[in-house]
Amino acid sequence: MTERRRSRPTKVADILGGVLKSAGVEDRVGQAAVIAAWPDLVGERIARAAVAEAVAADGTLFVRVKSGAWRQELSLMTPEVLSLLNAGRSAGRIKRIRWLLGGESREPAPRYGARGRGARRS
Repeated sequence: MTERRRSRPTKVADILGGVLKSAGVEDRVGQAAVIAAWPDLVGERIARAAVAEAVAADGTLFVRVKSGAWRQELSLMTPEVLSLLNAGRSAGRIKRIRWLLGGESREPAPRYGARGRGARRS
């Protein structure tokens, strides 16, 4: 009778990584992970002002920014933000960021009384 050699169990993450790589989607999955990890990668201050929305196949990350001032600030910080996003990442690197102005932020706008700030009287 032949003796079976026992090997160590293989981690599911290792198996999944191999499957994704052979299917040619490893980079896309890595890029998509940036969206979920955005607040942890860029920090609370930036995450309150900007929300990662999507990643194109060419590695462009689309980020919605709540004001023109933040868009300008983050545009100047793009190289630093790219470094934060790609640190320790081999697959699914982000190549560029498109800062998009406007849209709803995660936090509701402050309310100023029942009529709102600056409401006109009829």
